Amino acid sequence: MAGRRREPETATINAVTHDGRGIADIEGKKTFVAGALVGETVHFIRRKSRRNFDEAELLEVIEASPDRIEARCDAFGRCGGCSLQHVTPEHQRTIKSGTLRDNLERIGRVTPEKWLPPMTGPEWHYRRRARLAVKHVPAKGRTLVGFRERHAPFITDMHRCEVLAKPLDGMIDDLSQLIGSLSVRARLPQIEVAVADNDIALVFRVLDPLTDTDMAALTAFGEQKRLRIYLQPGGLDSVSLFYPPSVDDPLFYTLAEFDIEIAFEPIDFVQVNSDINQRMVHFAVEALQADADDRVLDLYCGIGNFSLPLARKAGAVLGVEGEASLVARAGENARRNKLANVEFRVADLSKIDGTENWVKAGCDRLLLDPARSGAAEVVSRMHLFQPARIVYVSCHPGTLARDAGTLVYEQGYKLESAGIIDMFPHTAHVESIAVFTKS
Repeated sequence: MAGRRREPETATINAVTHDGRGIADIEGKKTFVAGALVGETVHFIRRKSRRNFDEAELLEVIEASPDRIEARCDAFGRCGGCSLQHVTPEHQRTIKSGTLRDNLERIGRVTPEKWLPPMTGPEWHYRRRARLAVKHVPAKGRTLVGFRERHAPFITDMHRCEVLAKPLDGMIDDLSQLIGSLSVRARLPQIEVAVADNDIALVFRVLDPLTDTDMAALTAFGEQKRLRIYLQPGGLDSVSLFYPPSVDDPLFYTLAEFDIEIAFEPIDFVQVNSDINQRMVHFAVEALQADADDRVLDLYCGIGNFSLPLARKAGAVLGVEGEASLVARAGENARRNKLANVEFRVADLSKIDGTENWVKAGCDRLLLDPARSGAAEVVSRMHLFQPARIVYVSCHPGTLARDAGTLVYEQGYKLESAGIIDMFPHTAHVESIAVFTKS
């Protein structure tokens, strides 16, 4: 049996996972075929056998789905950055909407009263934040710069990236040549990239000291490409500006609708898709329906992406975040935008118990934008806050579904609406937003 399963096979795909793997039922066992779509007849070979399922490599599409298109990127199929370039953008959103629906129904046992249309924006060159891996490979005669491979821990041998914001999309080979020329090329494992409205920053992780020649090369590169270059020799607190020697303004992005300018450091978390972020913030502010009489809590507030626009509408806003450096940056952004009705504080949101003064004060409206692990500890204590409306921004449909179930069945809320946010086109990431109201 094991030998036979290493031979090429043919099957029809009857379902698809959120990350673009087709599912075929063969002799009662599911086989996941990367890159295959529902309804397609495909030729494949099994590569990994598990107890309940097998994983297979797609060899040939015999009968193609009408939703299949030609991938735009030459590295697609090898690069782990994108998994859905072979699918029309419309069908990508159908797949992601189905994933959200399935999670809400299966995990949370909830269904929204209204399904929101997908929040859409640019499908290419949208990514303003990324971490590029670096590896000097003498056998290839070059330094590889890019994302990890889909099925292996190696760095993809690539020359450009169609989802990176311009001009970074075409800078892969330039970075490869630059790093290959440095004495520390074997001790430079990654580059953080950040595209702001006013500049572009690269943060080079360097594990050994640079020589004078290295520094001259980095300076010339920054000058030629008009970049800010930072060095990170240790932890995150070691990041420092290298070129130019000084700058007049921090990196920033704008939320024009609210006349807000948000400054950030190149390693700070910011939403990767600027256009989608504009739409998402607009929706969240409108959905909360805050006015001058309302107190709003923004939990997991980061550097103020939602707090500051909300302060334009609400009477008072409190942003709460566990990372002190982000809270400091949020406070600076409030002053930068001359907002006196918003405050920020550091707190471990997994440990609130109701004795905190800011918790006792309650709120009229509440926004949640947690990490992938969700907000289980907060939603289980929602009775401490008693907001009339909640907007939950999620980067993981499973934890959103879990938390939605808690809000509905334990905290007395109803799920008014929910839908996907197409923050990462061509990838398997499912971002979503949900609105809850007090029953």
